[in-house]
Amino acid sequence: MKLKKLLALGLTTVMTAGLLVGCGSSEGDTAEKSEDKVYKIGMITDTGGVNDESFNQSAWKGLQDLKKEYGDKVEVKYLESKQDADYVPNVETYMDEEYDLVIGVGYKLEPAIKEAAKNYPDQQFAIIDSVVEADNVNSLTFEDNVSSYLAGLVAARMSETGKVAFIGGMESEVIAKFEYGFKAGAYTAKEDIEVSSQYTNSYTDAALGKSIANQMHNNGVDVIFTAAGACGTGAIEAAKENNKKAIGVDSDQYNLAPDNMLTSAMKNIDVAVFNLGKSMIEGNYKGGQIIVNTLETGGVGIAPTSDKNVQPDVLNYVNEMAEKIKSGEIKVPATKEEFEAAFPDKK
Repeated sequence: MKLKKLLALGLTTVMTAGLLVGCGSSEGDTAEKSEDKVYKIGMITDTGGVNDESFNQSAWKGLQDLKKEYGDKVEVKYLESKQDADYVPNVETYMDEEYDLVIGVGYKLEPAIKEAAKNYPDQQFAIIDSVVEADNVNSLTFEDNVSSYLAGLVAARMSETGKVAFIGGMESEVIAKFEYGFKAGAYTAKEDIEVSSQYTNSYTDAALGKSIANQMHNNGVDVIFTAAGACGTGAIEAAKENNKKAIGVDSDQYNLAPDNMLTSAMKNIDVAVFNLGKSMIEGNYKGGQIIVNTLETGGVGIAPTSDKNVQPDVLNYVNEMAEKIKSGEIKVPATKEEFEAAFPDKK
């Protein structure tokens, strides 16, 4: 395998120049060869698939935007994972095809990316929604608890029954950020709000998500926030059928239910992926970074379509609270322990 990291980071300029001179080449030849470089960047989805209307799809959009911007300078590709066992073989496929950067989408790919980083130290990797501490891995993380907090503010203020709920995929540190951020926002906006939560243990079973949402609706819940991949689209479908309200996740999911979608807790994965690829193509890529996308930097927030179904006074309130988060006046919990410390009577 070729040493992709050396090309990506531009650390072999002197060595390459020396070799070219030894072969009778000039500096102009070196520049021309650099300009002719085509970067190959690929991503691996988790089991939710590339058309999950959520973070896999958003990551792929980032690579598509990169292709539109740089044309023939870059090749982009995705490999879908139908099951967890596909992660390692998908990584190996990219190794065989000599890709310059391989991006694992979702925390479930962490073990595969971590192992590959050890096995291929000259290969560049990235992981979304997790952290792998290695010189050849960039970790793209997001303040999901903060965007979920804003979604919780909306849910509580827009609920007519006083009952809202959260549906998560598989219990994990990442999904906990969504749950406890949402609960914190809901209780902040309305102390007597009732917040329930349930996990699907799946990111692919839309029928299960719909079934859980139907049960919640039958119990009086009128706003449901989901962070569960395709299970979430099932819950949104239930909202449409039952004339209830839904809150999307990761990308703006307004188009899935224009009459029922209040907002979406967004993280701009497409922008983060685009910027990462851009840095490689333009020669200023640096591996081994933990890149945190925050509310202040525009990495997270609520959907621009929130004004379609959310009252102006509620949005004004949410914007005020967002400013307090940016200033540090409000610290949003990201774990169960932090949530219980902030809301001891809501355990």
